[in-house]
Amino acid sequence: MRAGLAALLAVVGWRLADTDPSASLGPASAPVSPHRTTYAGRVPDLDVVDETFLAVPPKQVAAVFAEPATWRRFWPDLELEVYADRGDEGLRWTVRGALVGTMEVWLEPMLDGTVLHYFLRADLPAAPPRPRAMRRERTRRQLAAKSVALDLKLELENGRRPGFPPDLT
Repeated sequence: MRAGLAALLAVVGWRLADTDPSASLGPASAPVSPHRTTYAGRVPDLDVVDETFLAVPPKQVAAVFAEPATWRRFWPDLELEVYADRGDEGLRWTVRGALVGTMEVWLEPMLDGTVLHYFLRADLPAAPPRPRAMRRERTRRQLAAKSVALDLKLELENGRRPGFPPDLT
């Protein structure tokens, strides 16, 4: 059965993972790069996604993330290296330190403001922790992502009342 499935997948350019039985599928020519965290179809240890609306233009939010000192304030245990600076649309980083993988902040213009999309796809550099510890780490990273977004919302919206346009000064 496994050989037949492998042959079928080879036709469409996929292969069965040989080294990790829990990861069944992966691209046939999966390149190994510092920006790729899904080897042989395996999901990273942490896959955090968050979205928050900020009633300020993307350019204002992008200015906050343009400063590397801000990165250290938001993510003190991570070493970040930009591999895609998308200007007012955000940044993509490789992640080292407490985690190894990729992170992205995508700034999407929406109505009179910006949707701040946050993506973290990373592995723990040491042996994977037990499931309970992994859940705690995932929750910690999810709460940290929302905290960053809500802190920015308070800072950048600067007391803007609901229903009023953002202050563009």
